[in-house]
Amino acid sequence: MSDPLIQYLAIPLAKIVMILGVLLFIVAYLTLAERKVLAYMQVRIGPNRVGPRGLFQPIADVFKLFAKEDLVPANAEKFVFMLAPLLI
Repeated sequence: MSDPLIQYLAIPLAKIVMILGVLLFIVAYLTLAERKVLAYMQVRIGPNRVGPRGLFQPIADVFKLFAKEDLVPANAEKFVFMLAPLLI
């Protein structure tokens, strides 16, 4: 008999992480497809800068998202500044 911690916690957690990973991958490339279709409809160049035919664009978008810094004005109270959009 296996360890109950593995049976009831680790295995379902691994399944959840795998499902979320697949879903995030699918959403990233559906977004890329949408951007390419919109570019075609507007007769302009779509996302084609990163990788062959833009296939690495979603990965570059993730790096860009995590590299962005959150700007808070110098005279603002940080807690209230961050809480305001949540209250709206």
